[in-house]
This record gives sequence, structure tokens and C-alpha cells, in this order.
Amino acid sequence: MSLRVAIQMDPIEGVDIDADTTFALALEAQARGHSVCVFHPNELVWDRGAIRARTRAVTLRRERGNHVDFAPAESLDLRADADIVLMRQDPPFDMAYLTAAHVLEQLAPDTMVLNDPFWVRSSPEKVMVLDFPELGPATLVSRDVAEIRAFRKEMGDVIVKPLYGNGGAGVFALKGADPNLAALLELFFERSREPVIAQQYLPDVSKGDKRVILIDGEAAGAINRVPQAGEARSNMHVGGKAEKSGLDDHDMKICETIGPVLKQRGLVLVGIDVIGGKLTEINVTSPTGVQELKRFSGVDCAALFWDAAERRWADKDFPAR
Repeated sequence: MSLRVAIQMDPIEGVDIDADTTFALALEAQARGHSVCVFHPNELVWDRGAIRARTRAVTLRRERGNHVDFAPAESLDLRADADIVLMRQDPPFDMAYLTAAHVLEQLAPDTMVLNDPFWVRSSPEKVMVLDFPELGPATLVSRDVAEIRAFRKEMGDVIVKPLYGNGGAGVFALKGADPNLAALLELFFERSREPVIAQQYLPDVSKGDKRVILIDGEAAGAINRVPQAGEARSNMHVGGKAEKSGLDDHDMKICETIGPVLKQRGLVLVGIDVIGGKLTEINVTSPTGVQELKRFSGVDCAALFWDAAERRWADKDFPAR
């Protein structure tokens, strides 16, 4: 099977080839004989029903400083000239992100888009967890300051973060008596009309924030991300250190609960965050951790992803809406 793969992503020339998940996916696609081209969301066009992108075919190699060669740019009809499109640009999950998802959604059933853009735009990382309240910590989503104060009073220590943030940006850990809550909420609400999400603080975060990767609804493996000393955030974007980890009974229960939903929605590559056995996020936009998992455990999620993608494409297995 030789497929035509187009990847919507941030500039590939700037990625860290030893850590970037999209690079690993593209390299595996190339190794399987698929043709690979890339484009930025800004290069996506809807024109009187046609959906095009200004793409560049790439040749990839795992060689630092020399990992990609580009063919000349060309306008590609994503319906007629692509079999699979990967939606892999990093958040922020803003109106530009949502617009790209709306456009790519229209490619079905001619071209398969993974993760499925209809469900990507309907499943922000901190919102999809609200479908499974029994699996996570106590959570509040609100702009009502009185409600947030009452939640903090009940919970004691809390985490407050932007509802559509990413990479650990804007995440605050507040003690029960911390006097900065009002000022923090003023800062959030002056910059955005969105509510914030507040969650019960989980002390086990000091031991790490486990990233579990699921492929087509099945648990593939996990790494643990440990925060730096004095830091409440374990995201690798802000200095968290990845360590080897396994899947325990709590992890498997979570995966068995959410897995069928992910599979049904065409969310083939997903990274969930688990702290102390509690589900805190479901990452479907551009989940990371694939290279770290392979390095620590030998599990090749890039290969598992393409096994699932090829199977879905051959069966024309588009998700239910």
C-alpha cells in the first residue's frame, strides 16, 4: 500500500528530530513507501468548494541539522491528490485552529483526516475530560468569581488554568489561603471572555504527571513527566523531565472507559494525562510523547499509528458523527 500523505503542521524545518512526534509519524510514513508533503494551516484554502493547500513534498532523515529536503511548492487538491491528511499543528486552540478543522472536515469521505477534525474541534483537551467526571479530580469550569472562591474554599489547594491553554502556560497552583486568587482571575478575565478551569490540587503531581498514549482507543504505553523542584507543572515545554513508566490498574481502567469513545470518534493518536490515578486531560489536537515512549520502552507508536491509519483507510472506516 502506497498512500499520498499530507501533513498540516508547524514548520518541519524547525522541529527537534529527537522529540517531535509529527517528525516520527512522517518518517515512519516515508519508511512505508508513502509519499509525504507538508503545509502550514495558513496555506490551507477553501475555494468555491475545492480544498487546496500549498504543499512541499519532503524527504526526511534522522540527521541533526540536515533532516529534511523540500521539493518545490505546489498547490495540491486535498480531495483528489491526497489519501490521508494529518492535522498536527500545535495549539493554541483558537479560532484559526477551529477554522482549519471546519475546512478539513469537508474532505470526508474522499480523504481521511486524522485525528478527525470534527471531533478535534469538539474535544479540547480540558473539555473532553468533562465527559468522564468520575475519572478525574473535582473540577469547576466558570467565570463566576464567587463560585470559584467557594470551590477553592471547599477544596483547599487548587490548580487554576486557562480552559484552552496548552503546554503548561498559565497554570497556577494556589494554596487554600493564597491571597492572589482575585488578582489572578482579574488577569485571566481581562485578557479573555472564556471561563477558567479549576481543579482540586493532586499532591501526587510531585511524583509525576503520567502521559499515556492510546492508538485507536487502545493503551500503547506510558511515560512519566516529573516537574522540576519547586514547580507544579510537569509539561516538558516548561522543564519537566520524562522518565520510564508503566501502566497500572488505574491507567487501564481509564483507558478501557474512554478508549471506545476515542475509537468511535476517529481520534487515533491520543495522549492522556494522569496524576495519582486521576484523569486530568485528554490531548487530541497534537499529542506528544511518541519518541520518549519508544526510547524508554521500545513501543513504536508511530508504527502502531500507521497500522491503524492504513487499516482505517483500506476499510474506509470514517468516524460516526
